Amino acid sequence: MSRPEGIDLAARSRARRRALQALYAWQLSGSHMNAVIDQFRHEQDMEVADLEYFEDLLHGVERNIDAIDISLKPFVDRDVGQIDPIERAALRLAAYELKYRPDVPYRVIINEAIEVTKRFGADHGHSYVNGVLDKLAGTLRATEKRG
Repeated sequence: MSRPEGIDLAARSRARRRALQALYAWQLSGSHMNAVIDQFRHEQDMEVADLEYFEDLLHGVERNIDAIDISLKPFVDRDVGQIDPIERAALRLAAYELKYRPDVPYRVIINEAIEVTKRFGADHGHSYVNGVLDKLAGTLRATEKRG
């Protein structure tokens, strides 16, 4: 499962899944992002993930956390810091991709966020994530979404 540009979509999906877990750990621990990345880099299943994309997601969220949270604010029903940590991590990762990775189609980003939230989040967390990201994509990817 890869695209013509040589991107392994399965490895990228695994990178997102691991990035969600790493971002969750970062949010709860307050550790430096590099320490969290190092911890995850040494795990066995990281060998089958797109490590470069994994690191880009995490450093991107860390570097742009304020802008990401501001972009989410109009579409959430509470302060971003009050959102369940798994849902918050999924929203931040997807918001980063929507905002800073125009090379990734918005539908892929939203679908991946829903899937990781289904796997790791609360029972109906994926519905909340879907609703927020659909509205955010309407703002950040309006042209792509209309097309």
